[in-house]
Amino acid sequence: MPKKLEASSNAVPRAWVRFLRAHAAITSQMDASLREAHGLSLREYEVLLALADDPDRRLRRVDLAAKVLLTQSGVTRLLDPLEKRGLVKSVRSTDDRRVTYATLTTAGDRLFTKAARTHGHDIETLFTTHYTRADLARLDALLERLPGAAGEANWAAP
Repeated sequence: MPKKLEASSNAVPRAWVRFLRAHAAITSQMDASLREAHGLSLREYEVLLALADDPDRRLRRVDLAAKVLLTQSGVTRLLDPLEKRGLVKSVRSTDDRRVTYATLTTAGDRLFTKAARTHGHDIETLFTTHYTRADLARLDALLERLPGAAGEANWAAP
């Protein structure tokens, strides 16, 4: 077990501030890149990614909300414009009419595939190139200790 820092007055570790600032800057740039190239926000891309990651290309709204770390109403607000664009459709369960699935359409899958290349490039240029493989392995081990960091999706490389 690593030695923990002692709690001090109101001092905030510099690493925390850098983590927050870097996250904000990188996600802002990724959002702008996806909007410009594909007309998708980063959050909309995350919804398409979660659906594309599922073997059936569909998720119950409650499961989708959990995957993209939003409330059910937040997911509904994201899904509405995606449905209007024909990228996602709502499908009622044949087993339980109370259950609605968000399903990735063929058009949504095509756009996701293009946007994934843009997003992958952004990850490479805005994040990965700043570290060696050893750095990334160490950073992964450190971040794994944080609450909520476990349970990575299938698309995350080791």
